[in-house]
Amino acid sequence: MIPKVFKEVIDLGDGREISIETGKLAKQAHGSVVVQSGKCMLLCTVVSNYQQSDVDFLPLTVDYREKFAAAGRYPGGFFKREARPSDGEVLTMRLVDRVLRPLFPKDYHAETQVMIQLMSHDDDVMPDAMAGLAASAAIQLSDIPFETPISEARVGRINGEFIINPTQSQLLESDIDMMIGASADSVMMVEGEMDEISEEEMAEAIKFAHEAIKVQCAAQVKLAEAFGKKETREYEPEREDEDLAKKIHDMAYDKVYAVAKAGSSKHERGAAFAEIKEDIKATFSEEELADLGGLISKYYSKAEKAAIRDLTLNEGLRLDGRKTTDIRPIWCEVDYLPSTHGSSIFTRGETQALATVTLGTSREANQIDMPSFEGEERFYLHYNFPPFSTGEARPIRGTSRREVGHGNLAQRALKGMVPEDCPYTVRVVSEVLESNGSSSMATVCSGTMALMDAGVQLKKPVSGIAMGLISDAESGKYAVLSDILGDEDHLGDMDFKVTGTADGITACQMDIKVKGLSYEILVKALKQAREGRLHILEKLVETIAQPNADVKPHAPKMITRRIPNEFIGALIGPGGKVIQELQKETKTTIVINEDPETEEGIVEILGTGQEGIDAVLAKIDSLLFKPEVGSVYEVKVIKMLDFGAVVEYTEAPGNEVLLHVSELAWERTENVSDVVNMGDVFDVKYFGVDPRTRKEKVSRKAILPKPEGFKERPPRDDKRSGGRDNRGRDNRRDDRKPREDRKDD
Repeated sequence: MIPKVFKEVIDLGDGREISIETGKLAKQAHGSVVVQSGKCMLLCTVVSNYQQSDVDFLPLTVDYREKFAAAGRYPGGFFKREARPSDGEVLTMRLVDRVLRPLFPKDYHAETQVMIQLMSHDDDVMPDAMAGLAASAAIQLSDIPFETPISEARVGRINGEFIINPTQSQLLESDIDMMIGASADSVMMVEGEMDEISEEEMAEAIKFAHEAIKVQCAAQVKLAEAFGKKETREYEPEREDEDLAKKIHDMAYDKVYAVAKAGSSKHERGAAFAEIKEDIKATFSEEELADLGGLISKYYSKAEKAAIRDLTLNEGLRLDGRKTTDIRPIWCEVDYLPSTHGSSIFTRGETQALATVTLGTSREANQIDMPSFEGEERFYLHYNFPPFSTGEARPIRGTSRREVGHGNLAQRALKGMVPEDCPYTVRVVSEVLESNGSSSMATVCSGTMALMDAGVQLKKPVSGIAMGLISDAESGKYAVLSDILGDEDHLGDMDFKVTGTADGITACQMDIKVKGLSYEILVKALKQAREGRLHILEKLVETIAQPNADVKPHAPKMITRRIPNEFIGALIGPGGKVIQELQKETKTTIVINEDPETEEGIVEILGTGQEGIDAVLAKIDSLLFKPEVGSVYEVKVIKMLDFGAVVEYTEAPGNEVLLHVSELAWERTENVSDVVNMGDVFDVKYFGVDPRTRKEKVSRKAILPKPEGFKERPPRDDKRSGGRDNRGRDNRRDDRKPREDRKDD
C-alpha cells in the first residue's frame, strides 16, 4: 500500500513550480523529502545520532551527489560507477553547509549527515539551486534541533530584469550569477560572479532573491505542520559554569586587550595570548584542571574574542595596529620563474601567493562530465594550500573542499576578463606560501599579474579584498574592517570577499553570522571594499601596467586557422600519417576541431619556433590553394615523365599538376628533357580544367613569344576524315534515326 504523501507547491511566478513532497521515500531517515521542478528531482535525507560526540564542534557532513542514471547516461571511466565527488558537487556541498551549520545549537555535537541526491535531471533546471531548500525541508520534518528554515536561490539578470533560478541557457545571457542563502529574516550566505556590476546593483539582487526565499521557507513550515511537526529531541547540553566564566573573563580581559592593542605580529601575538592562558591555568590545581580544563579553554576563548572586538569598536584599532580601513603593505613581482609561461608573486602583509600560467591547445581544456552539465573550460584555476603556509605540519590527503571552493572563487573573479578570442587554453595555479588573511584574494591578485606576464590580453586587471564586520546590537556600534587577518575572520559577524576591476564587481563570497544585517550596512561595507580593491589594483598596475604584447620566447605561440571541412581529411592523412609527420618535422602541436555551426575545421597550431608554425601554415595554404584561370604561377619540376613533367606550385608546395609535353614549347618537343629538367623553376599559365581531358591544364608555351614564322597546324576537317572526329570515333551514327523509327520506314 502506498503511504500517505504530503506535498507543498511553490509558485516561482513565471509558470514554473517547485514541489516539496514527503511520506513516500526513505522513511527510516530522520527526515526525507523529494524536491521537484519540471523533471528534475532531488531526494534529500537527514540523520543525526542521538548520542553526543566527544568533540567540541558539530560533526556535520553535507553530501551532494548526481546520479548519471538521472540523465540516462553511464559514468565515465573503467568501473562505470559513481566514485569520488566532482568539483561541481563539492561546490554545491559547500554552499549548503555554509548556510546550515550556524543554525544548529552551538552545544549540539551529534554526528549529523545530510545527503542530497539528484535522481532525475531536467536540462532546463539547475539542481544546485534547490539543494539548500531540500536540506532544510528534510531537517524541518525531523526532530533535530535547528533554529529556523532556510533556503537558497540563484538569481540572474537579463536586460535589467532579475530572474529566480534561471536555466543554463538563460545564464549565458545573464550579467549576474549569484546564489543567496537565507532564512525568512536574514541573509546568511552570498556567492557568485558578475559582469562588473555596482555595489547597489548587487544589494538589489540579494533583496530580490531574499523575497523568493521567504516564500520557500513558508512552504517548509506548512509541510511540517501538515506532516505533523515532531517534538525537538532532548540532548545533553554542554556543561556550563557562570561563576567560572566570569572569573576567567575578569582574569583575561584586560591582559588580552593590552596585547591586542600593542599591534604585534601573528607569532608574537599568538605567543602572548598563549602565555596569558597558561598563567590563568596555573592558578588552578591539577585536580581542577582535570575537571575544568575544557571549560577554562572555552571561557578564555570567549574573553579573548570579547576583548579584541571591544578594542575595534571602542578605539577603531585592530590586532596588528591598523585602523579599520588600512590595508597591509603590499609588494609584487612578475616573471619570477624562468621556465613557466607566466608567473607572479603577490605579498600582502603575512599572506603570499605565487601564481603560474600555462598555455595550451583545446586538447588541454578541463573536461566537465556531470549528469547536470557536460562541457569544457578553456580557462581554469587551481588553488593549493599547503600546511607550511600557516606554520603547521599535517598530512596531505588530496585536494580539500576548501581548496576547491577558494580556487573556484578566484576563477570566477578572473574568467570574465579573459577575452573570448583568446586562442589558448589557460591554466592558472596558485601556490599559497604564507597565510594570515585571505589567500583566495591574494590568488586573484597574483593570478591577474601572472596572466598579464604570460601575454594573455586581459580586458582589465582584477583585484580582490577580504572584508570583515564587527557589530554590537545593544550599542548600535559597528566597524567594517578592510583586509582582515585570519584571527579577525573568526571573531567577526560577517566576512566577505569581493573582487573586481576599476569599473565594477566580478565575484563575491559572503558569510553573514549576525541576524538582520541591514542593507545600508551591507552597501557601506561593499563601498569600503571598493576603496580597498582600487588601492590594491594600483599596486598591481605599478608592477605590470598592461599585458605583455606577446608570449615569452620559450612559451608556445598559438595560431588558429579555419579550413573547409572537406580539407580536414587531407591535412590528417590516412591513419593520421600526414599530420603526425608534419608535427614531427615542424616541432609543433596541431589540433583540429570541427565547428558544427559553420561546418569548418578549426586548426590550432602550437609551437615555440616561428619557423615550424610557418611551415604548418604553408602546408595548410598549399591544401587550400586554388589557382585562378588566366593567372601565371611559378612552378618547380618535381617529376619527369615521357609525356610531360609534373610540377608543383612554389607558393603551395605539394600542390601538383601535369605540364603536358605539348605545352612545353611552341616547337615540337620530342623529349621532355630537351626543354626542362628536374628542379627547374619557371612560370606557367593556368587554364583551368580541360573539358576534353577533364584534368587541370597549365602551359609554359602560352607565356612564351611565338617563334618568327611559326604556323600552327590547322584543325582536322571531319569531312575529310570520312565522318570521323579528331579522336578517331565515327560520328555518322549521330544522324541515324532510332531503331523503332526505321521499322516504320
